[in-house]
Amino acid sequence: MTVRLLTNIGRLWTGNDVCSNAAILVHNDRIAWVGRAADLPQSVPGVVDDIVDVDHVENLGGALVTPGLIDAHTHPVYAGNRYAEMAMRSGGSSSSAINAAGGGIGSTVTVTRGTDPWTLCNGVRERLREWLLSGTTTVEAKTGYHLTRDGELADIRLLRELEKEPMMPRIHATFLAAHVVPPEYFGRQRDYVEAVGSWCADAAAAGANSVDVYCDDGHFTTEEARWVLASGRNVGLLPRIHAGAHSRRGAVQLAAELGCASADLLHHTSDEDIAVLGRYGIPAVVCPATAMQGGASTLPPVRRMIAQGVPIALGSDHNPGHCGITSMSLVISLAVAAFGMSVGDALRAATLGGATVLSAPDRGVLAPGRLADIVQWDADHEGAFAWSFGLKPKRVWSGGTPVQ
Repeated sequence: MTVRLLTNIGRLWTGNDVCSNAAILVHNDRIAWVGRAADLPQSVPGVVDDIVDVDHVENLGGALVTPGLIDAHTHPVYAGNRYAEMAMRSGGSSSSAINAAGGGIGSTVTVTRGTDPWTLCNGVRERLREWLLSGTTTVEAKTGYHLTRDGELADIRLLRELEKEPMMPRIHATFLAAHVVPPEYFGRQRDYVEAVGSWCADAAAAGANSVDVYCDDGHFTTEEARWVLASGRNVGLLPRIHAGAHSRRGAVQLAAELGCASADLLHHTSDEDIAVLGRYGIPAVVCPATAMQGGASTLPPVRRMIAQGVPIALGSDHNPGHCGITSMSLVISLAVAAFGMSVGDALRAATLGGATVLSAPDRGVLAPGRLADIVQWDADHEGAFAWSFGLKPKRVWSGGTPVQ
C-alpha cells in the first residue's frame, strides 16, 4: 500500500472546476482526497490514520495541475512515413496525383504489411511513450494499416501487450479494418465489408474496445458502415465513425441511428448535423491539426456545437499521412486558435470529454475514487495552454506512480 500527498498546488484544474492552493492525497492508484490544502483532513479512514504518516510528500511548487490528458483519436500502428506525400500536398498536389505517385493510405498498408512484427512494435512503443511523457495518460489507438484479418487482430494484441509495459499510457483499442478497401479486394468492396463484419467477434476477443468505419468518398458508404458497426456492436464493441472528413454522406445521421460512442472529424458539418448530434447526445471528436490542413472550409463549427449541447472531445489524429503530433497540450493550443474554443472548454475536451467518448468514467477528472492520472505543468495557470503551443509537463503520474 502506498499513500502519496501532493502539496503546494498553486492552481488545480479538476476537470469540473478550479481550486487554488490545493492538495491531492493518493492511495495506491486512486485519488483518496482532493481539495484546498487548508481543508486537508488529519486522517482518511481506510487510507491513513494520521496525515503525517503518508509514504511520500511531494511539493509541487505552486504549479498548475490537471488530470492526465486523453487523446480520443489516433492511428499509431503503422510503419514507414509519407514525408514526400506531405511535401506534395503542401505544394498543391491533388489526392489523385499523390496516389498516382505511390502515396496515400495504400502506401502505408504496403510498408506496414512488409515490416517485421518486432520493428513495428518498437515504432508503436516509441510513439506511445511520447504521448505519456507529454502528459497524455490515455490514448485511443486505431488499427487500420494491415487490412487483413490476421494483421488487424495482431495489431489489437500488440496494443494490449504494450499497455502492460512500463512507461506506456492506458490504451483504448479501436478496430478499424474498415479504413479503406485493400488491393486484393479491388472490385469486391461488398465482399470486404462482409469480411470485416465477420472479424468483429475476433477483434473483441483479442481485446478491442471499439469498432470504427471511415465513412466518406473513396472509403465506405453509410450502408456499408451500418453493416460493420452493427456487427461490432452485436459483439460488445463500442461503435464510432469517421464522419464527413471530406464530404457529407449521412454519417452523422447514422451515428445517431446506431447510438455511436462518437462521431469523429466532422470537417464538413451542417446545422442539421449539429442539431442531430445535440438531440441524440452524440459526442464529437474534433482534431484541429488535420482540420487546419484543409483551410477554413474544413474547420468544424465547434463553438456552434458547444452552444447546441454537443459533447466535445479532442484528438490529435496522429497518422502517417497528415499529422505526427503526440502532444495533447499542443492540440489544446490549436483548438483554441483554430476553433475559437476557450481554454477551459479545450482543456475539458482533452480530459473529461475524452473520458466520455471512451466510456472511461474512472478518469478525466480529479476526484475521490478516480484513477490518479495527474500532470504537473510548467506553468501556474491554465491560460498557458493558449500561449505555449505545446506546454511541457514537469511531472506525470499514472495511477499514482511517477513516470518522469
